[in-house]
Amino acid sequence: MENTVLKIDSFSAYFGDNKILKEVDLTVPRNVVAALMGPSGCGKTTLIRCVNRMHELIPGASVSGKMTLIDEDIYAMQPIVLRRKVGMVFQKPNPFPTMSIYENVIAGYKLNGIRMAKSELDSIVERSLRRSALWDEVKDTLHRKGTFLSGGQQQRLCIARALAMNPEILLLDEPTSALDPKSTSQIEELFVELKRNVTMLLVTHNIAQAARVSDLTAFIYLGELVEFGPTEKMFTVPKDKRTEEYLTGKFG
Repeated sequence: MENTVLKIDSFSAYFGDNKILKEVDLTVPRNVVAALMGPSGCGKTTLIRCVNRMHELIPGASVSGKMTLIDEDIYAMQPIVLRRKVGMVFQKPNPFPTMSIYENVIAGYKLNGIRMAKSELDSIVERSLRRSALWDEVKDTLHRKGTFLSGGQQQRLCIARALAMNPEILLLDEPTSALDPKSTSQIEELFVELKRNVTMLLVTHNIAQAARVSDLTAFIYLGELVEFGPTEKMFTVPKDKRTEEYLTGKFG
């Protein structure tokens, strides 16, 4: 399928003998925000950590099944190549503390040993900061440490750092849970803007956030993908009783 960015087939993930994800099937098309929802410990974060192969770094972790990123088997790729195509933004803003704003944005190029002319790096920095709606706020302080920024600005800097590598997909693990409402709202507006160019997989505990920003929603419960489809439809007429009970706050 030409329009598919990520395809997950009968995918399971384990910690030792403990099966965390159970035969998940999921197809994520281009240029959407797809939300992953479900109670704590249901496997949402494990799923996105499998997409960029961070799950396997944990001792005793293993996987079965298949994941494909635009026709390439994720588990047959070199992890370093994969992580250029898959951006990741974590729950807590984590700009590299010793680096300036400028250096943070191009960190992926430096860490991968990709050499470029300064003019090219300058334009990557400006483009990435514009895309993350941060350029106007920091353009005069690019050589100050990224850590002097506010929490919301730091998270937008981390988004700029992920976007700088031109990823096919951006994984977002509860990216606003540590932020105040104003910063959260700025970042949610940013997602709507960004999906023109990049597909996003968003782990969120916040049902209202999923309703506001996502096109598609997956509901995961006890490692099982219960339901996946257009957000509006799932929120108004969920197919599965467990989805309905989760959305109405019966459990969470």
